[in-house]
Amino acid sequence: MVSPAVWTPRLASTERGSCECCVDREIANERGGTQETNLLQTKRASGGEGSSLPVPWTPWTERAGRVRASAVIMDKYQEQPHLLDPHLEWMMNLLLDIVQDQTSPASLVHLAFKFLYIITKVRGYKTFLRLFPHEVADVEPVLDLVTNQNPKDHETWETRYMLLLWLSVTCLIPFDFSRLDGNLLTQPGQTRMSIMDRILQIAESYLIVSDKARDAAAVLVSRFITRPDVKQSKMAEFLDWSLCNLARSSFQTMQGVIIMDGMLQALAQIFKHGKREDCLPYAATVLRCLDGCRLPESNQTLLRKLGVKLVQRLGLTFLKPKVAAWRYQRGCRSLAANLQLLTQGQSEQKPLILTEDDDEDDDVPEGVERVIEQLLVGLKDKDTVVRWSAAKGIGRMAGRLPRALADDVVGSVLDCFSFQETDKAWHGGCLALAELGRRGLLLPSRLVDVVAVILKALTYDEKRGACSVGTNVRDAACYVCWAFARAYEPQELKPFVTAISSALVIAAVFDRDINCRRAASAAFQENVGRQGTFPHGIDILTTADYFAVGNRSNCFLVISVFIAGFPEYTQPMIDHLVTLKINHWDGVIRELAAKALHNLAQQAPEFSATQVLPRLLSMTLSPDLHTRHGSILACAEVAYALYKLAARENRPVTDHLDEQAVQGLKQIHQQLYDRQLYRGLGGQLMRQAVCVLIEKLSLSKMPFRGDIVIDGWQWLINDTLRHLHLISSHSRQQIKDAAVSALAALCSEYYVKEPGEADPAIQEELITQYLAELRNPEEMTRCGFSLALGALPGFLLKGRLQQVLTGLRAVTHTSPKDVSFAESRRDGLKAIARICQTVGVKAGAPDEAVCRENVSQIYCALLSCMDDYTTDSRGDVGAWVRKAAMTSLMDLTLLLARSQPELIEAHICERIMCCVAQQASEKIDRFRAHAASVFLTLLHFDSPPIPHVPHRGELEKLFPRSDVASVNWNAPSQAFPRITQLLGLPTYRYHVLLGLVVSLGGLTESTIRHSTQSLFEYMKGIQSDPQALGSFSGTLLQIFEDNLLNERVSVPLLKTLDHVLTHGCFDIFTTEEDHPFAVKLLALCKKEIKNSKDVQKLLSGIAVFCGMVQFPGDVRRKALLQLCLLLCHRFPLIRKTTASQVYETLLTYSDIVGTDVLDEVVTVLSDTAWDAELAVVRKQRNRLCDLLGVPRPQLVPQVPRVPPYPSSSASRE
Repeated sequence: MVSPAVWTPRLASTERGSCECCVDREIANERGGTQETNLLQTKRASGGEGSSLPVPWTPWTERAGRVRASAVIMDKYQEQPHLLDPHLEWMMNLLLDIVQDQTSPASLVHLAFKFLYIITKVRGYKTFLRLFPHEVADVEPVLDLVTNQNPKDHETWETRYMLLLWLSVTCLIPFDFSRLDGNLLTQPGQTRMSIMDRILQIAESYLIVSDKARDAAAVLVSRFITRPDVKQSKMAEFLDWSLCNLARSSFQTMQGVIIMDGMLQALAQIFKHGKREDCLPYAATVLRCLDGCRLPESNQTLLRKLGVKLVQRLGLTFLKPKVAAWRYQRGCRSLAANLQLLTQGQSEQKPLILTEDDDEDDDVPEGVERVIEQLLVGLKDKDTVVRWSAAKGIGRMAGRLPRALADDVVGSVLDCFSFQETDKAWHGGCLALAELGRRGLLLPSRLVDVVAVILKALTYDEKRGACSVGTNVRDAACYVCWAFARAYEPQELKPFVTAISSALVIAAVFDRDINCRRAASAAFQENVGRQGTFPHGIDILTTADYFAVGNRSNCFLVISVFIAGFPEYTQPMIDHLVTLKINHWDGVIRELAAKALHNLAQQAPEFSATQVLPRLLSMTLSPDLHTRHGSILACAEVAYALYKLAARENRPVTDHLDEQAVQGLKQIHQQLYDRQLYRGLGGQLMRQAVCVLIEKLSLSKMPFRGDIVIDGWQWLINDTLRHLHLISSHSRQQIKDAAVSALAALCSEYYVKEPGEADPAIQEELITQYLAELRNPEEMTRCGFSLALGALPGFLLKGRLQQVLTGLRAVTHTSPKDVSFAESRRDGLKAIARICQTVGVKAGAPDEAVCRENVSQIYCALLSCMDDYTTDSRGDVGAWVRKAAMTSLMDLTLLLARSQPELIEAHICERIMCCVAQQASEKIDRFRAHAASVFLTLLHFDSPPIPHVPHRGELEKLFPRSDVASVNWNAPSQAFPRITQLLGLPTYRYHVLLGLVVSLGGLTESTIRHSTQSLFEYMKGIQSDPQALGSFSGTLLQIFEDNLLNERVSVPLLKTLDHVLTHGCFDIFTTEEDHPFAVKLLALCKKEIKNSKDVQKLLSGIAVFCGMVQFPGDVRRKALLQLCLLLCHRFPLIRKTTASQVYETLLTYSDIVGTDVLDEVVTVLSDTAWDAELAVVRKQRNRLCDLLGVPRPQLVPQVPRVPPYPSSSASRE
């Protein structure tokens, strides 16, 4: 402890200085604090506890940074704060040494308290309090420190908070405070305040402040008022003051909320820490005042929580503290102790239940009923923290009530589980039941009623608007099951084991929310360990553990199948899916439930065929849309599952399905059509569900061949594909895929006349109709029928292949009127690739399969789409087309390589590899990764290898097979260094450089940085090779020439040229006057920016012209001339930018102008207002031309066909 003679209070309200102390070495770090401990020992050895540490001074910003750094370190201990306990004492001592050191400046002391608060925030003030010095000699110094604080200083609230906590500890000294006062008469007529009055005054003043110090003041009050020497004289006075403040304050104002918060905290702490006999006389008065405050009507969560907390403390004051003799006692609840008893051959203590209450005749005070009523109301509060506090209050109160009254409380809690109540009441009821069960206050006789409502709570889910409520209810129900596992003997829960285990398994596997699934898994695990009566508990836990249930699809489709293998759980799981999940509001859950029924039907085929399917068929005409949708999907999946079971035994599906079920499945479409349920808002879901039904029934080989229902199914598919543009965009793709899959299955099963032969009439009608729809003006219709043609089986394409391919090639062709129809081109490419896979390769049969006669046309259509760079409001929609083209090219090439590799010509293979390499070097990450995957697949395919791959040997060295899986092509940092290596291969150089140019001139910072670095690294490597550099520069110019006035390439190319010129990549060319590269580059740049109004292009062009000034000869003069022309551009921004960049260029390349005129040129560039009128600017520009030695631009008259640009001259230079 610190002697009072060593330190005196001298900390006043702080003023921020220019420097603050860095005390980061006083903060505990995760390495264990060896350095800090040594510092403390060194200090104490050198000068005693009062000696000061040498303190380095740092700026305010650095101090704030170190406070944040220490907070980050401490935050790592938030989940396990007890790990700090071994270090708390030395950390506090180090910081308090600074506080108690008289030489420490005020700002340093405030900083020490900031660090103390950070530690307290993590560990909690209750653990931290006992470490404060709390001897008699500490009372007055701490009190003086608190007195000197300014409550309005918002920078030092941590200091006031910690000092109030410290003062609350000193209030625990076992001596009367009057002994510390001495003589209160300092001078005649003047009386000094007593310590008791000073502390009370401080506490009252800080109970109404708006910062964290209010919480510490409540702790101080509870410790101070409950002292034996204080309660006699001050308790009544303080309670009167606090109740008056409560009565006068309103929760409608911010100041009122602050005051009520402080009063409620203080009262709750007093009634918690005070003795019952001291507080009981005031309890009824406080309760009446609290009723008058009407806190349940407040919208302040904290006030309602404090109100509930205070109410329960008042209730506990009314009741005598006792342990209810009637409570249920399980005995030893420690697993380790239980195991020890078993190893010693002793039986576990049997539960002891006393049916008679020793204090049954005790009168229950009248205020208890009001307290219980308010707590029950708190169980239904809208905020979880209030409900949780009320639940704990219910448990505490019930533990002091007679058995009959406690049972009435349980009955009132059970009333919360009415379906007239909200989800808040259900959640609060679950929390209360868990608390009662955990305390042994829920007797086994009540378990029948309790388990029934908990089983309902485990599946509670109420639709509210576009979402649902009930997640918290289900989670709390799992908590109840977890608490019961620890509270009751196995024989008490034995009658309910089957129901609880099935409900927990169902919640762990089929709940929509991940937190509920994990909570159910934890509750199941607790029951398996504590009860040991759950069927197959260990086997299920090893599969459905905490991490496994995190993936919803895995739960529905994999884990459920394993658990359903145990007969105790099979039927409950199926019943749950049919009853609650098939009609779920979330479409994803309905689809997963249908697929889960498909899997589970194979575990219980008889039950599914005789019980489940009839129930589902009766639900297909439900007035509820979600029920209809889910039941139709489930009918399809169950029927298909039964077919697969029958197929294993070479039996028809009708062996599992009776005639009534078959007819019911067949009539679904017609019933929906008759009721016009394919129309309106719900029509989308019905179309998707029936398309799935058509697919599954066709795959199940239902005996419907020649039936009129086939025509109805075909009409639905055609109508859906024809009206895709009327379907909402978010569900369009799913419905389109469902319709195409249904068509493929329908045709394969019902349109085949003989094996491999189609019905000619159906083939003619279908192909003709679908080809006609490819010319439909609606893009979505073309998409749908393109995919439909691609899904047709081979026997329907036989003899009509050329006609179909011609129609699809027309869809993929880009024309000016349909240039924006990227989706139809994408789906057309997918259809072509799928048709090729369907018909295969066969020599000499162009109308039946891929062969030499038609393969070149197919390749031409696919390769032409590799140049699709269409953009619209959605961005680069052409990327969809390019991705589909790459995939189709890969599929077709691999197909030919497996069967007839001689059909792959050398120029085709070269073009494929080059186009894919270009895509692998472009800027969109996911498309670059896909292109790289295609490129490496073609390169490393070896059964047999793809013929005619250019530079195969070099490519296999650059991209070894072992590195394929380890490279993340989505990451620019990994992709560009590898793809840039292809620049060294002449065949790939043009396309790879074209892709790199687009990437380097893009917008994404990481893409620009890594593509630029990779390009510079390559160019650095060829600086010593004039031939390679010349070849590279020629390719760059060729790209420029081929893409002249193509905005997609030319603007990024100008940026690329700026980069390479600025970094001196072509310095070797500057030694030759009028180098051909510079001459051609200058000519191309002039053509590119001529008459351009694109500001970005003009800015990039300025940078390139400035870079070209370094080339001597006529190129330099022409570049300067272009810059002088831009100095009089119509756009002021262009004029100012040109002047600025020319200024920088002249300073960078000092040999451009003579030293005799350099100063004058620089002065003109810097002093001229280039955004002034053109007439003024032109004079200065002409003066610059004379100084730079370039001819003045001449004004050329032009015929004004249209009104001239507002700020331009009537003549053009």
